[in-house]
Amino acid sequence: MRGYLADCDIQAPASLAEALAVLAREPGVWTPMAGGTDLMVVYNAGRLQATRFLDLSRLADLRGIREDTTSLSFGALTTYTDLRDCRAVHQHFPNLVKSARVTGALAIQNRGTLGGNIANASPAADTPPSLLAYGAELELISPRGLRRVAYDRFHQGYKRLDLAADELVARIIVPKPTGRGFHYFRKVGTRQAQAIAKVCLAAYARIQEGVVAELRIGLGSVAPAPVRARNAEALIIGKPLAALPVEAAREALLDEISPIDDIRATAHYRKVVTGNLLGQMLRELANG
Repeated sequence: MRGYLADCDIQAPASLAEALAVLAREPGVWTPMAGGTDLMVVYNAGRLQATRFLDLSRLADLRGIREDTTSLSFGALTTYTDLRDCRAVHQHFPNLVKSARVTGALAIQNRGTLGGNIANASPAADTPPSLLAYGAELELISPRGLRRVAYDRFHQGYKRLDLAADELVARIIVPKPTGRGFHYFRKVGTRQAQAIAKVCLAAYARIQEGVVAELRIGLGSVAPAPVRARNAEALIIGKPLAALPVEAAREALLDEISPIDDIRATAHYRKVVTGNLLGQMLRELANG
């Protein structure tokens, strides 16, 4: 059974200030939306509980990709197509391009937004593992002002976020990698396109004189929220490429995740595949 559209109330504020005023006036009442690609799935299934929506899609303040000497800053309304079309993203953050390419069909990529992918808080979202691997930060805005939070601290459990009722995700700031970098992204799904991830792993490593000087590993579909594999990272950082502790890192990673059985895969399958992806990533890292 589909939802009943007549039950829904939608406001389209003319400015970011107006949108924030609505959220502050009735905190927790209005659900922000932009591309609506996730909301429509729930609506068509008849499971959309929210009825009052704040349409942010026309707000120019939440658009645009900005580049400076140290980072790229993405407005929350940046689409997957925007990511695919931006030369600077290809140059500095190839994992983001790869994750954008495997998110839905072209119509979804044209409408779906980076901010929406984050705020919807699906454990199986495609861009969060890449953002975790690149050490992204979020700029949150409310009538009280701006604040920044590290993205790897933003998700606090299933659908629980470090986001107040009167706050919006305004921008995503991703620092440019420095030195010799290694980028890895792999999404495992039923198909190569238009499929929700069974497992997703993204990694970024910086190599210095044959040693892993920096490493971040982001995971999706293996926990209640996108997560960093911090214990596995710690075992690899500081090790020479010729002697990476692959099996120890695999065991550490498996202790950090808590996959579930669902319609797409079993918990056992997800554990096996996640360990295999880590092993594949480390072998590619060791081979340069």
